Amino acid sequence: MEPAEQIVRVAAIQMCSGNDKWRNLATVDALLKVAAADNCRLAVLPENFAFVGAGDKDKLAHAEKEGAGPIQEYLRDAATRYGLWIVAGSLPLQSGQADRCFGASMVFDEHGVLRGCYRKMHLFDVDLPDRKERYRESASMAHGALPVTIDTAIGRLGLSICYDVRFPELYRRLTDDGAVAFSIPAAFTSVTGAAHWHVLLRARAIENLAYVIAPGQFGQHPNGRKTYGHSLIVDPWGTVLAEQVAGEGVVVAALDTALPARLRTEFPALQHRRLK
Repeated sequence: MEPAEQIVRVAAIQMCSGNDKWRNLATVDALLKVAAADNCRLAVLPENFAFVGAGDKDKLAHAEKEGAGPIQEYLRDAATRYGLWIVAGSLPLQSGQADRCFGASMVFDEHGVLRGCYRKMHLFDVDLPDRKERYRESASMAHGALPVTIDTAIGRLGLSICYDVRFPELYRRLTDDGAVAFSIPAAFTSVTGAAHWHVLLRARAIENLAYVIAPGQFGQHPNGRKTYGHSLIVDPWGTVLAEQVAGEGVVVAALDTALPARLRTEFPALQHRRLK
């Protein structure tokens, strides 16, 4: 069972994606090249890395079948060329409904093999307090149904996407399924990011004694949404190991893959649970 190495370098990729899919993928390629040159074994892309349209339903034209499509072909090729595990933050997958797609996080190993696919379970249907911002992801997206964990180069990884971070029961389930790290790709709004991003990510790491890799979108997008950036990597004790506030970039940290198990033995809070 992976990993063979104890110290593994990982990357969180920060972007400002727009409505030109091929331009976005060219940016992804350049940033993955940087991660590979920095000896990273695994890289996590942000939510909606391949496309952010002017309207919520614009992404439906780019929705792919699982296992086929230009975005997935690119990811397979990039993983092989760079020898990287790639967690594709989220991309649009066909749901069987013409007016809704899944937001899906797909994991490719360093040989370009698809190892797993998670469909976003919690959809961002909110009205921000005291703001003229209203979001209804469910108008163009379908709910996923199942938690997903995958054995990767950094150990067992629990997959999630953005708004999922507000539901701690998901991460406890992923931990029960063996996860020692979580990927949390996001496109957090600047308002909610400033208020809650760091607190939520550190909490998910601390309460589960697990690593968190959280790449984000930043800046202004074609739909008028302004995202928060601050891509970061957190260790199982809640320490922020690396962070990038704004701008496209690659956030890198070296993970001690033995640390979660050691902490869970020395500080056995997970064994003290009374409610399950």
